[in-house]
Amino acid sequence: MVSQSRHLNEKINIAIDGPAGAGKSTVARMVAKALSYVYVDTGAMYRAVTWVMLKSGISPEDEQQVLQTAQNLVIDLIPSEEGQKVLVDGKEVTREIRSLEVSSQVSRYAQIEGLRSLMVTLQRQMALRKGVVMDGRDIGTTVLPDAEVKVFMTADAAERARRRYLELKDTTNVSLEQLERDITERDRLDAGREISPLRQADDATLLDTTQMSIEEVAEAIVSMCRLYGMERSKG
Repeated sequence: MVSQSRHLNEKINIAIDGPAGAGKSTVARMVAKALSYVYVDTGAMYRAVTWVMLKSGISPEDEQQVLQTAQNLVIDLIPSEEGQKVLVDGKEVTREIRSLEVSSQVSRYAQIEGLRSLMVTLQRQMALRKGVVMDGRDIGTTVLPDAEVKVFMTADAAERARRRYLELKDTTNVSLEQLERDITERDRLDAGREISPLRQADDATLLDTTQMSIEEVAEAIVSMCRLYGMERSKG
């Protein structure tokens, strides 16, 4: 269990980046709770858009239609006792956006420049008041380049596939081998896209979580935030 931290004297923004299946969302939620900060799941925002496009039969190649549709969507991220709920135009889609179909297609929509610009604008607005924990693939490099604490979480592909398998095994028949192939392919797409590719920010701390528990990872990041606060208070 991550220890509850005393509030930092002044709120900061925390950027957590990394590849698919690294556990970013779970860790970011735990860090936000420990610091009494707001968690912004940027991946859920892209998944929500992807879910709408797939449901509407809009191909990622039809960029104009994707952007026209996305601009009219209202995406809400609502914290609850059960975890964050994701709503699109008032409809809860929390479970739907975690489907294998959405997972396999989200990178294709996420590399559309206009869509990323739209999402980045929304995400930056959420962070204006500080006290935000945001996770994704380009938070420290593109969305919040001035975030006070930046972390790049990673783990080997086999371990990331195992973690994802444990999440999905009760709701789908996907195999561990298929998940590892999917994660490896998504790594390739995310790292190779022209717009905001997946990469570690120059000033981010690399955190290899292959041999770490989720609790240990979250505690490590909370400790980084405490250290930053202490160093800043010294002037």
